[in-house]
Amino acid sequence: MQGVIKRRRSYLQLMRKLTLRKGWFTVDDISRSAGIPRSTARDWITRLSEEGCLTLLEHPHGRAPSRFAAVSVLPRTACRRIFTAVDGEMVEVVHECLSGACAAFCAKHHSHAHPAVRTILEGTILRELIPIGKHDIRVGLWPDPAVAVTGIWQEGDEIVQQIRSVGGPSYSLTEMMGRAEGVIRVETIRHPDSTEGYIRTHVLTHLIIGIDNTDQVDEGATFALAIALLEYLSEISGTFPIGHHIAMLWQDLPGKTAGNSCSAIELAVIPEKVELIRKAAIRFVGDESESDEWGIALYSGFLIPEHLRVFGHEARCRLVTEDEARSYARDWGVYIAGGEGIIGSLAAIGLAHEPEDLVIVPVI
Repeated sequence: MQGVIKRRRSYLQLMRKLTLRKGWFTVDDISRSAGIPRSTARDWITRLSEEGCLTLLEHPHGRAPSRFAAVSVLPRTACRRIFTAVDGEMVEVVHECLSGACAAFCAKHHSHAHPAVRTILEGTILRELIPIGKHDIRVGLWPDPAVAVTGIWQEGDEIVQQIRSVGGPSYSLTEMMGRAEGVIRVETIRHPDSTEGYIRTHVLTHLIIGIDNTDQVDEGATFALAIALLEYLSEISGTFPIGHHIAMLWQDLPGKTAGNSCSAIELAVIPEKVELIRKAAIRFVGDESESDEWGIALYSGFLIPEHLRVFGHEARCRLVTEDEARSYARDWGVYIAGGEGIIGSLAAIGLAHEPEDLVIVPVI
């Protein structure tokens, strides 16, 4: 059933985009854009028309096909994706929004309501680290928060996020969040002074993958390969891409190719796909690297241990040997593969959550 709902959402979004772009669409437009047979496209158009989502603008005449339009080109939801991962007693909630302003609004009000909630805003993506538990938080008009996470806990293979809200956030809770990719369902209760909702999502595994030494002096770029890797892994079902990071390492390294930078990518995956992701990442980097000394490191979790963070900063300030990196990775439970590039790969994981404006410039 989830697959049918996902396809319905995808095809309806495509139909809205085509309506907004040129005012109408045909069966052939949907077949070509979605890469599906004409019969499948026709079946979905018929189905969505019967649901009242589409309207017939022109009947077929001669060689001209029927033209359809979405009833509304307004987005059904401002929430693109909502997914969650667990690391010990903390839950990471990743919420991708259509609007950076909406994401900033939620970040401000969530952190204002609950100081223990750590928010990380990256454009339209809001990442929140929330301790497991329940809290009695009042919501209302400013200076009270308009929306608050009042509880978060795990039930089997699901995370339940309890949210209380008023005003516009209540509309998002009741009408939009349930349509976001990654959400199983939303249950809401309307109170006289607020709306309460329970958002259910799957428990995912957060992975940080570091890579380095994939280029040569005159060809290749580690950052570009990292972005390509993130896109490649995102095509695997059950994966949710999060972001890409760059860090500059020790500049006096003998034989460095250019700026001696490393990259890390982050994604959340369903637990049973972790091993598949590991093998796919290693194969991709090995096949696409311009250097035989490429390295990759994989860490499970979103809370980066202090000793791993310290290692990252040491790699920015001094020569770190391959033997050191292998020893540290073994002690810290980080999976590594490859050659000398494992040094920068391990450092990339340690530096993944450091302030961007700090690590993208070298230590002087």
